[in-house]
Amino acid sequence: MAETPKQDWRGRLFIGLLRFFAWWPLRVNHAMGTAIGYLLWWLPNSPKRISAINLKIAFPDASETEHRALLKQSLIELGKTTTELGPLWLWSNQKVLNLIQEVEGEELVQAAFDKGKGVIVLSPHIGAWEAMGFYWSSKYPITSLYRPPNLPSIETFMREVRERGSAKLVPTDLSGVKALRKALNQNEMVGILPDQDPGKSGGVYAPFFGNPARTMVLVSRLAAKAQCDVLFTFAERLPKGRGYRLNILPAEVAVAARDEQTAAEALNRGVEVCARRVPAQYQWNYKRYKHPPEGVVDVYKK
Repeated sequence: MAETPKQDWRGRLFIGLLRFFAWWPLRVNHAMGTAIGYLLWWLPNSPKRISAINLKIAFPDASETEHRALLKQSLIELGKTTTELGPLWLWSNQKVLNLIQEVEGEELVQAAFDKGKGVIVLSPHIGAWEAMGFYWSSKYPITSLYRPPNLPSIETFMREVRERGSAKLVPTDLSGVKALRKALNQNEMVGILPDQDPGKSGGVYAPFFGNPARTMVLVSRLAAKAQCDVLFTFAERLPKGRGYRLNILPAEVAVAARDEQTAAEALNRGVEVCARRVPAQYQWNYKRYKHPPEGVVDVYKK
């Protein structure tokens, strides 16, 4: 992709690194990611600290040895998340699709479309979550919420690579919500990342691995109005760079509850189910519990 004149040195460096990582086959690419993960494990750093906190909350009954082993593996998987962005964004469409070795549960998608009400696919930050949007856009029209990157100089580039296929990105505002509703009304697919902080006005507090976390209510509002199916999806990394296994699971019916608290709790339970399947591949380095409710200690500041 061509770089724009306005890109600053950080944007050029970022895109240059992606191009470097895209030169290599996935097996070598993931080996480089593993090396990054070992550096994160050996050196003091924020992702390691935050991941350790989140893992102890999520798995309180695990031993110290088990926590350390899972923390180490999660940092290795985080390294792979970094390096595989090059292939996922810059390889040809068919070359990326060739990485998909297995798909489990895709009959659920067709069953949802057969009802004529569209389908909401929820992709938590597990494994190669960037691969999910690309896979869906290669098969179905999909509209997804889009949050601008922290590095503005790569925004145009990011939109171009993410809007390959039949993907349409919409902003996280009222116009974006209207576009999502329109897509469902046209029996199309809507994609949402369900485990991000929705902000003060966009959610309610609901337990996530037993600890209160701000949780979005957009999913329940869309699903309740459209009466559509909601599915959880994630791309699990296979060993030795063999590619990915896509997993598709039905969400609880309560995800579409009119009561937002009930729906938010069901949403988080669904993310937990996915994360427990491949716990090392969940992105534990995200501050999921930031901005706690009044009277609850900020676990990242203790």
